[in-house]
Amino acid sequence: MAAAAAAVPVNLRLGDLVWGKLGRYPPWPGKIVNPPKDLKKPRGKKCFFVKFFGTEDHAWIKVEQLKPYHAHKEEMIKINKGKRFQQAVDAVEEFLKKGKGKDQDLTIPESSTVKRMMTGTMAGFKWPPSVSEPAVCYQAITKKLKVCEEETGSTSIQAADSTAINGSITPTDKKIGFLGLGLMGSGIVSNLLKMGHTVTVWNRTAEKCDLFIQEGARLGRTPAEVVSTCDITFACVSDPKAAKDLVLGPSGVLQGIRPGKCYVDMSTVDADTVTELAQVIVSRGGRFLEAPVSGNQQLSNDGMLVILAAGDRGLYEDCSSCFQAMGKTSFFLGEVGNAAKMMLIVNMVQGSFMATIAEGLTLAQVTGQSQQTLLDILNQGQLASIFLDQKCQNILQGNFKPDFYLKYIQKDLRLAIALGDSVNHPTPMAAAANEVYKRAKALDQSDNDMSAVYRAYIH
Repeated sequence: MAAAAAAVPVNLRLGDLVWGKLGRYPPWPGKIVNPPKDLKKPRGKKCFFVKFFGTEDHAWIKVEQLKPYHAHKEEMIKINKGKRFQQAVDAVEEFLKKGKGKDQDLTIPESSTVKRMMTGTMAGFKWPPSVSEPAVCYQAITKKLKVCEEETGSTSIQAADSTAINGSITPTDKKIGFLGLGLMGSGIVSNLLKMGHTVTVWNRTAEKCDLFIQEGARLGRTPAEVVSTCDITFACVSDPKAAKDLVLGPSGVLQGIRPGKCYVDMSTVDADTVTELAQVIVSRGGRFLEAPVSGNQQLSNDGMLVILAAGDRGLYEDCSSCFQAMGKTSFFLGEVGNAAKMMLIVNMVQGSFMATIAEGLTLAQVTGQSQQTLLDILNQGQLASIFLDQKCQNILQGNFKPDFYLKYIQKDLRLAIALGDSVNHPTPMAAAANEVYKRAKALDQSDNDMSAVYRAYIH
């Protein structure tokens, strides 16, 4: 790849179609164009100004992040895999064909079929990123916040998709602590460090801290020590018991809390647990925010989690740069407990859907139908999504390496059912799915990915 990149400057010129890459996003088709008159080329940078198809976005892209479009089309399709990426490429070519080679506006109308195919669920990933300000070098795209007031009164703070990816976040000057380096916490801490935050880490298994120490993190010996030496301490652990033990146990968080210290619990727990933790933190003069995250290990690694927050609104705003580093979107949902409830509902839907996917694949198998053909049909319909494709691929390949532990989705289903019980609301679908996950756990699938629920149907 390095050799190919080295040859790029010789061949590219104004008007050429290219694949341009921004951060961790897949390369996307664009065209080398003249920059606006008031936008000068970055000094010392070997780059071209690129306008991306299907978007208003444009940026100076370094030559090593560019490849000629036609020569590398098949390579890009192969690398990014999936029919949805192919559909997006086909949509671009349809647009180019209709343009008949003219120097047309590269922005595809929002209402067009082509536009819908290139973005959102049809494309299978959120791309291209939205950057409405005139762009400078791709590593310094201007940070923008979009604040959307919803009818419910909740507020969503969304970072422009390219922001954290391209390293243009201005990190808070507050000292950050992080407790818990599991599948989700590890990716979160890595992104906090990459975006320039000062982070002190602690984990029950101390060896997990070593990698982050090498990346520049500081080591905390106990949760209490981390809280006492940091301004804002985040925690992400497995369940209500672990969350309580972390705060109330020996050398726990509560022992380090004093007036002004901030604690953000990112664990997925029930509303009663998070309310109890908030009360004890605030009773010591601390500030509390719950902020469970929706996503999986890959989204955590990519800094693309969805963060649901509730509690101290001022603390939510103080966490802005941290949330931008670890997630693509954050929602403020009001008083403590609301985020826990919403998170359980989200995971209830996800867990029930996963059980249904597994049920469908096994029914296809026992009735003599092709499981791959079923997946292909679903991927062409209204249910098409990255989640559906990834989990079906896990099952078809027999690869259940955990991206979201089965035992944790079962825990969330159990808590969601209890939430329904507390307000006398029926949750029959979740209850049925929960029984299937319990069966999978009995078959020793707890530490596999949630897609291993499939095995409950074949035994």
